[in-house]
Amino acid sequence: MQRHAPYPQIEHTDPSDQTRKDFTSDQEVRWCPGCGDYSILAQVQRILPSFGIPREKYVFVSGIGCSSRFPYYMQTYGIHSIHGRAPAIATGIKSVSPELSVWVITGDGDGLSIGGNHFLHVMRRNVDIKMLMFNNQIYGLTKGQYSPTSPLGKKAKSTPMGSVDYPVDPVSIALGSGATFVARTLDVNVKHLQAVLARAAAHKGTAFVEIYQNCNIFNDGAFVQLTDKDTKSDQTVELEHGKPLRFGKKLEKGITFDAQLRPSVVDAADVDESTLYVHDEGSEISALMLSRLKSPDFPRPIGVFRAVERPSYDGMLEDQVKQAQKGSRPTVQELLDDGAWTVE
Repeated sequence: MQRHAPYPQIEHTDPSDQTRKDFTSDQEVRWCPGCGDYSILAQVQRILPSFGIPREKYVFVSGIGCSSRFPYYMQTYGIHSIHGRAPAIATGIKSVSPELSVWVITGDGDGLSIGGNHFLHVMRRNVDIKMLMFNNQIYGLTKGQYSPTSPLGKKAKSTPMGSVDYPVDPVSIALGSGATFVARTLDVNVKHLQAVLARAAAHKGTAFVEIYQNCNIFNDGAFVQLTDKDTKSDQTVELEHGKPLRFGKKLEKGITFDAQLRPSVVDAADVDESTLYVHDEGSEISALMLSRLKSPDFPRPIGVFRAVERPSYDGMLEDQVKQAQKGSRPTVQELLDDGAWTVE
C-alpha cells in the first residue's frame, strides 16, 4: 500500500510552542450570535496545544449542518464533506494515514438521520477517531425542523401540531453499537467540556462525545434545566469512575438500583453509602443503564459512560498491510480461486 500526499503541506510547527492562536484560522466565524458552537470551538482550540501534536497532524472532517462549518475555523487540515458521511471519509483518512489525529464534527441531524448507518458502523469498527456530536435537538441550518433527538410533541416548522416521533438517544446508540469511549457534556460547562475532550483525545479507538448545545434561534433553552445555576445541581449527575452517584447542591441525593435494576432517587442521609450505585466505566451494562436515566424523574448523567480498550480497526488493518508486504503477494486469480468451487 502506497501513501501519497497530493496536497500542499501546512508549515511545520513546534508542538511545544503551540497555542490556541496556532489552531485558529483566519476565517470569519459565521454562526448566529449566542450559538453554543462558539464555546465548543474555543475549548477545542484551547486543549489541542496541550497534546504535543503538530497542527499539521490534525484533520477535522464534517458533514452538513451548522456544526459542520467547524473545519473552516481550525488552522489544520479539514474536509467539509457529504451529508452524514463524515465517519466514512474519516475512516478512509485514518486507514491510509494512521499517524494523523482525525476528528469528526457532526450534529444530531447530520449524524443520526441520513448519517445513522455510518454512525453505528464507525462505532462497531472502533476506528481511532474522535467524534463530537453537537446535539441541539433541532435542524438549525435548514431553519428549525424537528430532528431525530427532538422530544415527543416538539412543535417546529415541520411539526406544527407536535412531533409524533419518539426521540433517539445518541449515547445509547453509541453504546449499543459497541463504542469503546462514550461521554456526554454541555457547551457552557467549560471545565467539564475541556476535561471530557481531553479524555476523548487520549483514547485509542472511537471516542464519541455528545455535547448538549443550545440553538438560541430555533430551540432556545432546550437544556436550560441542565445549565441554569439554580437547577443544574438537581438536574444533572456527574459520572466519576469508582464513585457513587450523588447529586444536588450539597450532594444530598443519590441513585440506587434494586435487584430488578430499577433506579430510584434517595436521600443520601437516609441510606448506607454502600447502597448507592457506583459508576464503573468498564461495565457495558452499567453504561447502558445510566444512558436510560431521563429527566424529569432522574438527573441527566454527564461525563464518561464507558471507557475500555480493544484493538482499533485502523491498527489491525495496518498490521495486515505490514504482514502482506513481508510475504509473497498472491495474484488476482489466486485470490479469486481461493475457496472457489466448480459445478460439474
